[in-house]
Amino acid sequence: MEIADLKARHPDHFAKATALRMLAIDAVQAANSGHPGMPMGMADVATVLFSNHLKFDASQPHWPDRDRFVLSAGHGSMLIYGLLHLTGYEQMSIGEIANFRQKGARTAGHPEYGHAEGIETTTGPLGAGLATAVGMAMGEASMQARYGKKIVDHHTYVIAGDGCLMEGISQEAIALAGKQRLGKLIVLWDDNGITIDGAVSLSDTTDQMSRFEASGWSVFSCDGHDPAAIDRAIAQAKQSPLPSLIDCKTHIGFGSPSKQDSSAAHGAPMGVEEIKKIRAIFDWPHKPFIIPAKIAADWRKVGARGQSEAAAWTERKAALSAGKQAEFDRIIAGDPPKRLSAAIKALKKQISAEAPKMATRKSSETVLKVINKIMPETIGGSADLTGSNNTLTEGMGFFDETNRKGRYINYGIREHGMAAAMNGLALHGGCAPYGGTFMVFTDYMRGAMRLSSLMGLRVPYVLTHDSIGLGEDGPTHQPVEHLAMMRATPNLNVFRPADTVETAESWELAMTSKTTPSALALTRQGLPTVRTEHKTKNLTAQGAYVLADADGKRRVILLASGSEVEIALKARDILQARGIGTRVVSMPCWELFAAQDEAYRKRVLPAGPVRVGVEAASRLGWDRWLTGERGKHNKAAFVGMESFGASAPINELYEMFGITAENVAAKAEALL
Repeated sequence: MEIADLKARHPDHFAKATALRMLAIDAVQAANSGHPGMPMGMADVATVLFSNHLKFDASQPHWPDRDRFVLSAGHGSMLIYGLLHLTGYEQMSIGEIANFRQKGARTAGHPEYGHAEGIETTTGPLGAGLATAVGMAMGEASMQARYGKKIVDHHTYVIAGDGCLMEGISQEAIALAGKQRLGKLIVLWDDNGITIDGAVSLSDTTDQMSRFEASGWSVFSCDGHDPAAIDRAIAQAKQSPLPSLIDCKTHIGFGSPSKQDSSAAHGAPMGVEEIKKIRAIFDWPHKPFIIPAKIAADWRKVGARGQSEAAAWTERKAALSAGKQAEFDRIIAGDPPKRLSAAIKALKKQISAEAPKMATRKSSETVLKVINKIMPETIGGSADLTGSNNTLTEGMGFFDETNRKGRYINYGIREHGMAAAMNGLALHGGCAPYGGTFMVFTDYMRGAMRLSSLMGLRVPYVLTHDSIGLGEDGPTHQPVEHLAMMRATPNLNVFRPADTVETAESWELAMTSKTTPSALALTRQGLPTVRTEHKTKNLTAQGAYVLADADGKRRVILLASGSEVEIALKARDILQARGIGTRVVSMPCWELFAAQDEAYRKRVLPAGPVRVGVEAASRLGWDRWLTGERGKHNKAAFVGMESFGASAPINELYEMFGITAENVAAKAEALL
């Protein structure tokens, strides 16, 4: 629809959409940075969605039964910022809009979860928002099965662009959503045919409608500048039992006389002279960041439209039993049950007494049996490695289109899609996701793991087969650099437990860390119980601790994690037999050890003794503990991996790469 027709046939809509467009144009111009073309092109779609369909109350941004809105095309962030301001979200003042992309502003270059209420997820890496929204839709379905439609009944809407649909994660996400028949997931595709380099046709010829339909979606299309057509398409999508794609044919930079339908509209300010022409075309004589009273009032009515629904929902929730209400509030808040601590302590006591030899992936399953019984909100899963990751416990049931009460998701061979969906489950609230794969495949899901950390979400990653200890599958499957990669990521706790006791402690921390995701690096091979003396205190919470101290004068400190703690203890036996006092420090979580006070770290790692680190992985990062923290370069060594692994039985591999007690002892003795 042309601008003149739009104004003549839909004057109220035109006024609201123009306000939204002009906020984006003026904010990008003021910042001299940003992406005005997408908000200009999708303003009509967003105005119809928020005015006629989205269930929300701007005065209650955390209402659990609100519809979720995800701007997957996060570069067009001024679209969501403008919507939040115009509909009356308290945190999104006109000052924040005018301060777009400036230091300290809520209006970051791309939408950041936690910066402002109404931003449901961090977006910017294209495709990530779409894939995260799949998890949100699964969260809604799971919660509805547990609490009924009177308490949980909402949609998840996504605005996605051509870039979102080109990224590989999009296929993982839409295939999963189609299999799950997530009928309340609706994606509005900004089909403008333009990317940064030019026309989409330069790089892509995909028939997106056929692609989505083949993946189990309903597909609809509309003129993205015709509010009546947009409204009909959304209404049709809401009636479908399948997830829906709406192809919204739009013009990037809609209304710009020289930049519309070109890449010039994508990622740069319109320019002063161009904006003058745009103002005239849209009949918008107002100065930047000035919204006329009637238009502002009309938008505020949109923001208040859901107040009666929110009030009715509050009454329905109040009709639940006191216990049901308390449980609902607990899981929405992400609080673990009070019984968790006692249950973990009881398991630790049992394990210390029985001292089993067990692969820590099996240890993890043992702990999950306890956790899943007392946390009905857990939703586990695996990227087609359930039997190897040990992530399924008895009685969970499978979550799928036939059983929304199931608590285990078969993600298929879709590591990146799984990780993004777990982010969505966590963001939705009421769900405590965890998911497993081989640790080497963190390469595939790195983008979503980074977003878990950036957003501060409780998402535990179960990463088994954590070293050359997996044996014959060889170097393609043997992680070497992956621990260093994860440890380099801010706000990610990387746990590498040495036995079942440390695994239990790690899981307790993972499930109680409300703003930090966790990576649990777990073995394929069996490990002995090294914590045979029961301690009620969670020692893993300290990050590192003295597992075995020196007999006699302390001359050596051996530092190890996971499967190499056993090797360090055997090396200690060798050294002690030679009269060399040796301390062994277990380091299950570097991040938590770094967070301890100086006094504690000094007790664990005092100055003086030589230090040898032992880990079947890259040395990168280890010098922080070997030569830092009162250590010295000439009194430190490392036993680990300096190359990729090899295909052979486990015992031969440890011997081949010199990760043995004898070599550790020799390295230590050579430093004395």
